[in-house]
Amino acid sequence: MDLGIAGRHAIVCASSRGLGFACADALAREGVHVTINSRHAEELAVVADRLASRHDVTVTLVVGDISEVTTRELLLEACPKPDILVNNNGGPSPGSFATWDRDDWISALDANMLAPLALIRGVLDGMVERGFGRIVNITSAMVKTPLSPMGLSTGARAGLTSVAKALSKDVAKANVTINNLLPERIDTERQRQMAELHSSLANISLEEAYGHMAQTIAAGRLGRPEEVGDACAFLCSAQAGFISGQNLQLDGGSYGGVF
Repeated sequence: MDLGIAGRHAIVCASSRGLGFACADALAREGVHVTINSRHAEELAVVADRLASRHDVTVTLVVGDISEVTTRELLLEACPKPDILVNNNGGPSPGSFATWDRDDWISALDANMLAPLALIRGVLDGMVERGFGRIVNITSAMVKTPLSPMGLSTGARAGLTSVAKALSKDVAKANVTINNLLPERIDTERQRQMAELHSSLANISLEEAYGHMAQTIAAGRLGRPEEVGDACAFLCSAQAGFISGQNLQLDGGSYGGVF
């Protein structure tokens, strides 16, 4: 299927690895020129070369943390008229509610709610004026199925989800959509960290820890980053103009609820 977005321009945050890279790769495959971002310059340069060798698109690099105003300004300077924005950022580490102080909560909000909203604010008016826009926020399944060790992540991302839903209704008439991807148990570096933690706490091998994780997924396996990237690309497509304000769960069918 031709997604109808060849020649468009996208900003993809935190895209040197994992889900961010998968989204950038999927968009570039569709002919979208991508502005990619990471805090790690050398790693980002390697990824840029990989994308440019795979796809006939322009790849622009912006090094920095999107939680910082300067980085967000550089992204918008590098891609001043984006058609697509993919918000992504690393989540806070699991922990205990009893040990989190105000600084922990503020840091989580800055990274996983306020920074994405600032970028949305920076691109939204232009998208409305041009009559096309696709915004995808990569959040977490924890938005719908919160667990206390992930409270920092859940709190910040639930706030982003709520604001995104409200904004989506304001801009739908302009062919601008805002949706959220809610991944769970995707085989990324972060998931490996979770497996290593489980392995250590349960005194089992890493392979056994991965097996335990797979057993919690209805599909019986971890998800692949490419599956998240493909879902993102479709939500950014011309065909997805009637899909907005939605939370798409990528969890192998594991969510137990109806809504």
